[in-house]
Amino acid sequence: MFAQTDELLTLRDWLRWAVSRFAEAGLFFGHGTDNAFDEAAWLILHTLHLPHDRLEVFLDARLTPDERLAVLNVLQQRIARRLPAAYLTHEAWLGDFRFYVDERVIVPRSYFAELLRESFAPWVADPEAIADALDLCTGSGCLAILMAHAFPNARVDAVDISADALAVAQRNIADYGLDEQVRVVRSDVFGKLGKHRYDLIISNPPYVTAAAMASLPEEYRREPSLALAAGEDGLDIVRTILAEAPRHLKPEGLLAIEVGHNREIVEAAFPELPLTWIDTAHAEGKIFLLHARDLEHLNRG
Repeated sequence: MFAQTDELLTLRDWLRWAVSRFAEAGLFFGHGTDNAFDEAAWLILHTLHLPHDRLEVFLDARLTPDERLAVLNVLQQRIARRLPAAYLTHEAWLGDFRFYVDERVIVPRSYFAELLRESFAPWVADPEAIADALDLCTGSGCLAILMAHAFPNARVDAVDISADALAVAQRNIADYGLDEQVRVVRSDVFGKLGKHRYDLIISNPPYVTAAAMASLPEEYRREPSLALAAGEDGLDIVRTILAEAPRHLKPEGLLAIEVGHNREIVEAAFPELPLTWIDTAHAEGKIFLLHARDLEHLNRG
């Protein structure tokens, strides 16, 4: 295949070729970019160790033979293996925060990132008053790290059932120098947390329905199914969280759960709950919020 690309000399040449091949292959985008051009630019710039925000400056720069081989390799992998770009570059971004990722975790993407950028205002009036915070289903640890930055006085627990995911989370926590503030806990939801109570619990749990799992694009099938699938209606983990959260929230505590496109399913399943749906700059109705008092009648213990 390299013989077919021997006329591609500049970054501009390779970018054009990549966009054409991505479109030809019918790739799916949704792990950081949403189109073939941005995805190709991201992969090429990363492979060439160039800044991601300086594309125009380098468009007419010629690539060395070794660089051409490296670019061809990463583009071929994206096409042939349908791997999300984040698994090829081993990095993903939430706002200004970079995280290491590999195939042990889903690629970080969460509407919580926007809320934590503003320290969860207006629902958290005083970020410095948050002493205990919990990120359930932490995966790569990205949200736990954002919580640690948003709430400087908080002890943050990052919980996941997957030992593989927690190994990635621990790496990211160490990269940000947060080992003293963020603790990883291997637990099936609240199972290993004892009687600990929190001022704020957030969770971006598995919430993909059985029907949606059956029709996922190949790129999403490269992610751990454990972090995606959540039963017939996508609420298996949500039900567990709601049932057990009352025993782990302080009296004035808050619980927020991200459920993607499942708002109608959630409202039908829990008509008795006074759900507050939170909008962000880029989405509406993807996260619901509850106060501890809203959950008191669900406490079974």
